Amino acid sequence: MRGFRLSSVLRARRAQENSARGRLLLARQEAAEAAERVRRMDEAIAARPRPDSASGVAFAATMWARHAMAFELSMAVTAAADANATVDERAADLTAAATRRRIVERLGERHAEAERVAENTAAQLEADDLTAARHRGEDHTR
Repeated sequence: MRGFRLSSVLRARRAQENSARGRLLLARQEAAEAAERVRRMDEAIAARPRPDSASGVAFAATMWARHAMAFELSMAVTAAADANATVDERAADLTAAATRRRIVERLGERHAEAERVAENTAAQLEADDLTAARHRGEDHTR
């Protein structure tokens, strides 16, 4: 794109898009890790023994432990939901960055097309001038 003054803007837009893509990949990884924590906690709660002791103290201790694990699971579920929301935000950021990059690319394509048209028009005018000069008997080829 010879003479395209927005080439530095295009490079910046590409860099922004690459950065947004990296943030999205990181957010997806974090969301997957959060979902895995939820899955492991859920399995741990399911594997915990049910209170079966006749002792009130043992029963209360088992229930307290299950309650604490359930609270941790609730916190992990909230963190996983937040991570998924971040993924959605990062995906929207990437889409916006790609759109901004594409706009500048289109401007560049239009600029290149305008240059081609101008060059073709100039070449055609020159050819027309030469043809007209030859027709009048003038010779401008020297």
